Amino acid sequence: MTMAEEKKQIKNEKLGEVVSTKMAKTIVVAVSRRVPHPLYKRIVTKRKKFYAHDEDGTAKTGDIVRIIECRPLSKLKRWRLGEVVRRAALVTVAPKDLDVKV
Repeated sequence: MTMAEEKKQIKNEKLGEVVSTKMAKTIVVAVSRRVPHPLYKRIVTKRKKFYAHDEDGTAKTGDIVRIIECRPLSKLKRWRLGEVVRRAALVTVAPKDLDVKV
């Protein structure tokens, strides 16, 4: 095994939904996991938010994305956008459907 192969590590990856894109080059991704309650054994959905670096601004709110662990980029960002797995459904509403005079 060469030195380059030893140095290459498998990075941690997570799949989640983009909940915010209001910051510059940063997205907030909510990752959900289902775990049994420690006492009652009922399945509970736990959710954690991660700040990820999105250089090109390709992810939009509602998209399902893959984030990859990386070196610390800021106080909160330790993840970068890997890929957009599925785009959010784009819903448009025409002004005539809103009963508003234009």
